[in-house]
Amino acid sequence: MNNRPNFSNPTRLLTRGAILLAVILVVGSLATGCMTTTIVSGQAGVRYSLIGGTKMESTYGEGLHLHAPWLKVIKYDVRVQERLENMEALSSNGLSIGTDISVRWRPASETLPVLHVAYGVDYFRKLIGPELRSVVREVIGQFTPEELYSSRRIELQDQIFSRVKESVESENVVVEAILIRDVRLPEQIKVAIENKLKEEQEAERYEFTIQKERLEAERKRIEAEGEAAYQQIITASLSSQFLRFKGIEATQQLANSTNAKTVIVGSGSDGLPLILGGQ
Repeated sequence: MNNRPNFSNPTRLLTRGAILLAVILVVGSLATGCMTTTIVSGQAGVRYSLIGGTKMESTYGEGLHLHAPWLKVIKYDVRVQERLENMEALSSNGLSIGTDISVRWRPASETLPVLHVAYGVDYFRKLIGPELRSVVREVIGQFTPEELYSSRRIELQDQIFSRVKESVESENVVVEAILIRDVRLPEQIKVAIENKLKEEQEAERYEFTIQKERLEAERKRIEAEGEAAYQQIITASLSSQFLRFKGIEATQQLANSTNAKTVIVGSGSDGLPLILGGQ
């Protein structure tokens, strides 16, 4: 019997070797008092030492990391995150406006230790949330309910985004987008605005119809004036000599046709030929 190992499958050997190496590293680190930390995809780790405090120069990236037992690793999600916030604010005329606002953000990976020292893992509650609510209340206070409901909603969204982005990015957080999902008005105000919009649309439609009729009337007037001018030109050009000439011209064309006829020259009351026997 041949008990020699089979080297015919390199992939299997590499896999076994990697597993064996990982086991050796873990056992060795435990034996020497070291610890291991795994950082998964989309995470980064801030290192805190009981001896020197937070390590500001770098963070742990994805993968398995060996470190001393007195070193603590705080994990952060560095992917783009999203949260929906429900808020109430007063419009420029003092009415309460409800809003659903979605904010997308991520921590700045390159300065993650700075964010950790300033705010910690709960940085949304301490930084982004309060700043967002403050800006929303201040910006909404510059608009009327009618503007928030219809014409200037995009402007409202852009103002909130630019101000929140500028404020929190200085604190090592990147704001990707702020979207207004819904604006809620008091029911009576909403009905009044909808009725007003309908009336404005009807007025615009009526004005369009009037303008269309006005343009059609102008077209007909110009057409009539052109026809009248044409008739005047034709009437002025119809002299007796011109008519006699055209009659002679027509007589010549008939005389040259193949139809049977009798032409009497000079017998008409106006001196034009008479044509008899035409088919």
